[in-house]
Order: sequence, then structure tokens, then C-alpha cells
Amino acid sequence: MNITTSPIEDLRIKGLQKSMNGTLTKVQDEEGVLIYDLEVTCDNQIIPKPITVEWKIPGVNVKGVWKPTTDFNKRIQADWELDHMESRISIDAPIINLFGNEDSNVLTFACSNAINKLEMNARLREEDNCFYCHISFFMEQHYALKNFKTQIRLDTRPIHFSESLKEVSKWWESFENLKPTHVPAIAKMPLYSTWYQFHQDLDCNLLLEECKLAYDLGYKAVIIDDGWQTNDNNRGYDYTGDWKPDRIPNMKEYISDIHKTGMKAALWYSVPFCGKKSEAYKKFKGKFLTEDHRWAPVFDPRYPEVREYLINIYTNALKDWNLDGFKLDFIDDFRLYKDTPIHKENGRDYASINAAVDRLLTDVATALQAINPDVFIEFRQKYTGPAMRKYGNMFRAFDCPGDATMNRIRIADIKMLCGNTAVHSDMVTWHKNEPLEIASLQLINTFFGVPQLSIFLSKATAEEKKMIAFYTNYWNENADIFMNGNFTPSKPLANYSTKRISKGNQTIIGIYDPVVATIEKGDETIHILNAKLENQLIINSSSNFGSYNCTIFNCQGEITSTQKIDLKKGVLALHVPSCGIIKLNKITS
Repeated sequence: MNITTSPIEDLRIKGLQKSMNGTLTKVQDEEGVLIYDLEVTCDNQIIPKPITVEWKIPGVNVKGVWKPTTDFNKRIQADWELDHMESRISIDAPIINLFGNEDSNVLTFACSNAINKLEMNARLREEDNCFYCHISFFMEQHYALKNFKTQIRLDTRPIHFSESLKEVSKWWESFENLKPTHVPAIAKMPLYSTWYQFHQDLDCNLLLEECKLAYDLGYKAVIIDDGWQTNDNNRGYDYTGDWKPDRIPNMKEYISDIHKTGMKAALWYSVPFCGKKSEAYKKFKGKFLTEDHRWAPVFDPRYPEVREYLINIYTNALKDWNLDGFKLDFIDDFRLYKDTPIHKENGRDYASINAAVDRLLTDVATALQAINPDVFIEFRQKYTGPAMRKYGNMFRAFDCPGDATMNRIRIADIKMLCGNTAVHSDMVTWHKNEPLEIASLQLINTFFGVPQLSIFLSKATAEEKKMIAFYTNYWNENADIFMNGNFTPSKPLANYSTKRISKGNQTIIGIYDPVVATIEKGDETIHILNAKLENQLIINSSSNFGSYNCTIFNCQGEITSTQKIDLKKGVLALHVPSCGIIKLNKITS
């Protein structure tokens, strides 16, 4: 089915003040892609009130609405419900997609202004069954300006929705202030994390044993999460801000011991928080965005001395302890609060919090990479937008412990927008009494991102270790495809029930629900992940692709079947163990 929509209707600017002039100039109109320059000029420097660019599009063949972090909620919204989507440097990304019934793009709209706060939406009006779309600017404007310029991109091509999203990511990369940072090899390798098994109750001797086990299973780095800096284990942030290794006083020696296991090492930091029991709290009193936060006072990055302090914390840790990476957390808490002082005054060299965050993270990344060009820096959702790619080379799915489906969704949502930045799963964890096949679901659902693991390997059963080793080795063997292949997730409203990735003559297909695995081309190598509990997999070949040697593995890597099969046009049923893997290799002679 080839359904086309009518052109964008009623594109206009609303909310201009009397002293303002606003223009929308079309700078590209090629094959369904429109790009407009939005320019606002003022007679004199003023603090502008919000303005909005709005338009509508007929609600034809729209199945759902994709936003960067809507998770399960990709349904159509009516214009009388729900708040608008917020985008700023550390929240989401300025993009929305309307997708059709065959995963086709109906409309993708995006903005090049990925640092300042915007509000966006696309909602259906029941009176005329049209989608009313908008982007609102100057939502947090605390400094005067005379000229403002940005670009808006509108894509109505009937291509796969994921391709439209990926092309926006490339478009963002073309702007000088959104150039992505270097991605070192270690950022693309499976990681072991301390969080879900240790939390703040970190046992340093046990962790060294865990690192040895993890390395032997195929994990190349460890992130030492919250707990390394304090002996307090109340899951609070009262002692953040000083970042002294109270629990691991000989940190340099300890990192050296981790390196001897073969693992790289990173430390966790909650960047904005300055606990009231820290020395830093006394030093920076009066230089917080708020003290009325449920966890801890929040540093104000608009003060140069605050930025310098934080930069020195990380650079000294990198040099003094020989670290390999950082998990920089809670970046989204750098925001405007009800008690935040505004304007550029009293020692603040920025009025905009978002601009100050950009300056802070730019300087952090520059300083760290000057010491170690291959340092890895992890950010997690929601701060995984195009601006964050300038500073971080690893983006992790937001916390979803024990939730394989959510991990799968979040990996896909990040991956479609982040180009070559490494996408990591949330840390995989499960209950000690979980049946092996169900525990396997947690890990196999991470495969189109980089797996992170967070269980006590020393307490795992022999069967669990065998499963982890098989999956991790499989991922490592196919890392080039998973990291650099062309990624296509399907059925966003069905939680991406299938995913596929291809590079050269190799394709890997993930099947997560009892749906048909469609073979679209006769690659030399085709792998199918039966990432579900049903032990049958239905393959539908779109053409006659020839004969293949078929090897089927269970979740522990044991071969359960070897046979020759013919991929003829039509349907073929195969018995595959729960969470098993099919490897098809084309017979050429």
C-alpha cells in the first residue's frame, strides 16, 4: 500500500511581539524534505516571550506518534490531553515522528536548536481529524537578544520511520555546535556494573573476584557505581560533592588491581548533587540552582568556580587513579527550579542554565580527552539527545531492572537517533530463583545494544554462567554487525516485536513475540534470535533464496539441531528452543 499525505498546511509563526519580526524561509524542498530557516529579529535587545511555529497535516494513515522517550506510550494523543514534550540539552531531543500502519514515515519534524528549552507536540483534533503540530521557542528566556536563528526540518517521505529518524540524526551532526565526540573501542564492548547487586554496600574484595569472572565471560570493563565514595549505604546523596574515596582509600592501587584482571574501570559521579554533609556544600553555599531537592542541593553551573571545581574533580581522578571512564549521572537535574535565581549577575557568567551545562560538559570532555583520548563517558536516558553526543560516547537505556521488554524498547529508541555513539542496555539483572530461560530473556533482549550485566557472578549457577558466556561470546563475535550495521526496528506500537540489523552479506533478526520472521534477501549468513519462550519459529521467505546449512542452539550454546534447509518462497516452521539462536549459512556449491 502506498499512501501519500497532503502537503503541510497553515505553516506560520504565532506570538511575535510588536517589536519583533519573524520569518520562515524555505532553504530546501527536495523529494519530500523541507527545511526552513526561522529567524527572529528585534528592534532592540529584549527578553522575548514564547513564540510558536505551528502547522497541521491531515490524519491519513497515522498509526502512532513516536517521541524520544515515550516508552510504551506511542499512541495518538488528542489535542485536549497531556502536556507537551519538552526538549533541552539534557532532556530528550527536538524531534517527533508520525508513523503509519506499515511502519512508514508520515511526518518527521525536528529542530536544530538542541540546547535551549523547546516545547513540541503533534496531536489530533477531533473536529477535523488533522494533526496539529508545533514547536515553541523562548520557553526559558532570561537574557535579552536581538537576533535568533534556527532551522526546522519536515520530512513527509513514505520511507521506513526509522530511516527518517536516522537521517535527522545525520542532519544534526552537520551543525558545528552538535558535532559528536570520538567513540573509543572500549565504549562498544560489554560492561559489568556494580549497581543492581551491590548498590551502595560495595564489597571491594568481592568486586575484584567478580571482575575476574566477568572478564572470563567476555566483559571488558566495570563501572563502579554509587558507594565507592562513601561508607554510608542509605541510598541517599548527603555525602556527594567531595568525591573522596572513603570506602576505597587506596583507589589508585585498587584500580590497578582491576586492570590486572583485564578489565577497564570507570567511576560513577552524580554531577549536579552537593550533599549537605559534604565539605563542598559549605564552600559553595549560595551557588546552587536549588537546595529544595528531594536528594541534595544542585550545583549552579553558571558560576565559573563551580564548573572549575567539577572539572578538576574528574581530571584529578583520571590522572591520579588511572581511570578509563566515567558514568556522569543526573545531568537532567541541571534545570530551572522555582527558587532558582535568574539572569546573569552576582558572579554568574551565564543567564541560561542550558548554555552553562553545555559549557561545563564541553570543558569536561575536552579536559578528560586531553589526558586520555580514549576515555569513555556514559550518559543515560533522558539525556541522550544530539547535544549530549558532543561529550558522551556511551548512551545507556534508563533504569529498568528486570524488565527485558522495556530494555529492548529503550535501546531501539536511543539507537535510531544517536549515529555511531554506542548504545548500552540498562544493566541486566534477575532474581536468584528465576528459571534459566526467563533469565535468558533479560540478556537476549539487549543484543541490538551493548549488554551491561549486574548480577553476582560468584553466586550464579553453572547453567547461568554457561548461558551468559554463550550470549556474551555470541555478541562479541558479531559486535561489528550490532554496532555498525543498518538497524531497523519494526512495529513501535507492538514494542518492536522484531528487529533486524544488516551489514554486507550478514543479517541478524530478533523475534520477541510469536510473529513471523521475514527473510527479505538471501544473505550469505542469516541469524535469527528466538527471543521468546515459545519453542517454534516461523520463517517467511519473500523469494527463493537457495539452500542453507542450519544450526540451532539453545540458550546455553548447546547445538540442538543441524540440518540442511531450503529457503523457498513461502513459510517454514522450525523447532527452536526458548531463547535459542538459529544460524543459517548459505550453501554456495
